Amino acid sequence: MRRRTFITAGLTASAVGALGACAPGSPAPASSSAAPVATDIASLGTIELQLWDQEVRGSQNKPLETLCLAFHEKYPNITVRRSARANEDLQKQLALALSGEDVPDIAQVNNARGDMGQYVAAGQLLDLSSYAASYKWEERFPTSVLSKVRYSPDAKTFGEGSLYGLPQTGEVVGVFYSKQRLAALGKQVPTSWDEYFATLDAAKAAGQQAMVLGNIEKWPALHVFGPLQANFVEVDDIVKLGMGNAGASWVSDGNKQAMAQFAKWGAEGYFGSSPNGTDYDPAWAQFASGTGVFLPAGSWLATDLASTMGDDLGFFVLPALGGKLATTGGTGIPFAIPAKAKNQAAAAAFIDFITSDEAMKLIAEAGGMPVNKTAELAPAAGVQHDIFTAFAQVSENGTLLPYLDYATPSFADTAGAGLQEILGGQKSADDVLAAFEADYTGFAG
Repeated sequence: MRRRTFITAGLTASAVGALGACAPGSPAPASSSAAPVATDIASLGTIELQLWDQEVRGSQNKPLETLCLAFHEKYPNITVRRSARANEDLQKQLALALSGEDVPDIAQVNNARGDMGQYVAAGQLLDLSSYAASYKWEERFPTSVLSKVRYSPDAKTFGEGSLYGLPQTGEVVGVFYSKQRLAALGKQVPTSWDEYFATLDAAKAAGQQAMVLGNIEKWPALHVFGPLQANFVEVDDIVKLGMGNAGASWVSDGNKQAMAQFAKWGAEGYFGSSPNGTDYDPAWAQFASGTGVFLPAGSWLATDLASTMGDDLGFFVLPALGGKLATTGGTGIPFAIPAKAKNQAAAAAFIDFITSDEAMKLIAEAGGMPVNKTAELAPAAGVQHDIFTAFAQVSENGTLLPYLDYATPSFADTAGAGLQEILGGQKSADDVLAAFEADYTGFAG
């Protein structure tokens, strides 16, 4: 199960499928040399832009709704019509639409190989390089962020090449912690993996559950292993493995050390007695109510956790091998333009508008985490301050490592099953890494 799928699980029936009008009524990227295109949108005549999105939650919906209205005010000749629905439904409908002639002008497209990668390979998404040059997107967005929406034209290479989408929001995976529970151990917030390991040992020795993990759905363990991997494996190799690009190996010494550490945590009860028998949502709810010192997880849980824990909740990320910050993370689902869209210039102008600095401010005010200006727009205190600051530091000065399920169309299943088997003691670290290697090399060569 992909990480983004669960985000929509709690949506109400009224939100899913909502349909409405937004207005009244590494190597040098390919786009660096692209020819600029015209951006005089007011001269295009009367246009109705069709937007398909999944920004249906309150903190997601409000900024986009406001931006649609503001875009119409700036360009009265253009009206944006939204068709908003849960992400899983959107991706299914989009896959069908892109194979035909009746496509939206703008759509949010999952940037993993199984979605955006397949559409790029099939020529179904517009290369946005020329628009990126005209609107100076490469100056506005960190390189680490844009790598998550770059593909070569044949989609064999992920993370380099042309731009096929642009995100509004960011995500980062780190470690939530209880300040009170940590203080009770006599420990400070870890600033290195060695300190983190020592604090986990101290928690276990004190009879506390060191970490909380609910892994029935299999994908949550990837958010534990991904950051851990960066303590043992060179960042460049993790990027190659996570992007499904050739040149690295899952059976390296570093990966063996990382998997051995993960296996130790499972075998010795660092995640409690039954991480594979616990669902994701009940697990973080247990952490919020008092179980465990640490919760390795993504930034999207912050609002729900803080509603229970308040100022007791903190968040941190740790430096990778070599000392620079690096952790698993990515972007919200990017906005892309189908190759057969009728109003491509207006669609590109809209994407530029909803990712502007003003848009970032709106997103932050609504409770979301903007992908740009993140540190500048961080709340003054609290867990969201920790998260905004961490994302800015990682995306601008470190490395935002790819979600490992990006690697191949089947890697989410391969990795999810393997990590669950490690936790359950059914397979050895070597056997699981051999399965990872087979999936990776079978795809990347």
